[in-house]
Amino acid sequence: MKTVIIGAGPAGITVAETLRQYDKQADIVMISSEPFPPYAPPAMIEYYLTGREVHFWKGKKIGDLLGLDYRSGTQVEEVLPAQSTIRLDNGQTLDYDRLVIATGSSLYAPVPGSGMPGVCNFKSMSAAEELIKRVRKDQAKSALIIGAGFIGVEIGLLLRDLGVEVTQIEMADRVMPHMLDTETAQIVLDQMGARGIQVRLNTEAKAVLGEEQAEAVEVEGGESLSFDLYIAATGVKPNIQCIEGSSIETDWGVIVDDYLRTTVPHVYAAGDVAETKDRITGERYVHAIFPNAVAQGRVVAQNIFGMEVPYEGADNMNSLKHLGLPVIAAGVMEGEELRTKRDGTLRKLYLQDDRIVGFRLTGDLSSAGIYRTLMNKKINTKFFKHRLLDLKFGMGYVQSMALTPGWVM
Repeated sequence: MKTVIIGAGPAGITVAETLRQYDKQADIVMISSEPFPPYAPPAMIEYYLTGREVHFWKGKKIGDLLGLDYRSGTQVEEVLPAQSTIRLDNGQTLDYDRLVIATGSSLYAPVPGSGMPGVCNFKSMSAAEELIKRVRKDQAKSALIIGAGFIGVEIGLLLRDLGVEVTQIEMADRVMPHMLDTETAQIVLDQMGARGIQVRLNTEAKAVLGEEQAEAVEVEGGESLSFDLYIAATGVKPNIQCIEGSSIETDWGVIVDDYLRTTVPHVYAAGDVAETKDRITGERYVHAIFPNAVAQGRVVAQNIFGMEVPYEGADNMNSLKHLGLPVIAAGVMEGEELRTKRDGTLRKLYLQDDRIVGFRLTGDLSSAGIYRTLMNKKINTKFFKHRLLDLKFGMGYVQSMALTPGWVM
């Protein structure tokens, strides 16, 4: 059986790795538009800060180790499901028995002109290399980032550490509005200010201006902002160009069922490109974080072998790694709120029917793992809810409660 994987990010590599575990002789072809060994986009910031090649998280020779036909710097122009074939940019065609769409996503902003040259996409290493090269050659001393979500803030912190004057505009009244409550967001904003990043809240980008490339950004009210660098970072947009016009159904991303199968037989999707259900809410959308991509890649590989393994659902979770103050957000911000603030830490838990549906931790993340376990397993916390905010709360306490008469999941 021949499996073709389009994309060499965490999802694609996990598919290949898992396939190889089950079948040492499997015929696997992996296609990457990037001229690099497979890398993990979330680790690029660490690489540019330290020089350590942590983004090659499986090593530069993972293709050889897995026995892949790895084709870098190759673009897929068209997917033809009726013929079980894909067409490459060099005119070559490849047949497949199973196809995996793992093409990832790009940063974007829903602003006219945001796709023009000069607007950087830090989700791609090729684009990031060009950006960092300009900074290190002293050709870019200022940057405007459209959006102040998790990715946008991390990029802003990186550029600031590299000596760039950074301004971020955010149309909401707080940073990371989809993931942080007002109180936690203010802590993050204060830290950003202390690091020298200027943030303009309640400021909406209306258009990117320029003839042949970006020259300024117009904000609501008509003001024009000019910088050396422009980065669109209000969200991510799945890379689905290669399947446009095919019979594979898409919305924002690729539509998949509970087994990560697309609407076309023998074609699967995983990672930032796939619309999957949220583990807590059941809502379907693109969950663009590393752990989800890895989990989905594993499920796809198992189902290619006919194991009929359902995907349990994606985590809505993210963390700030370079703020100077640890912050993690997971799940939703709805229901009963438990809160404590002391000794430089802020903890907020959200519960529905005594079950954790979300949490926000600042300053001390020591219980994040147990909160996530309780949340994902939908465990009833009624008998130990009063202890949830303890800094030393952990699995040992939960295990002891499990022996208590009347304690139920």
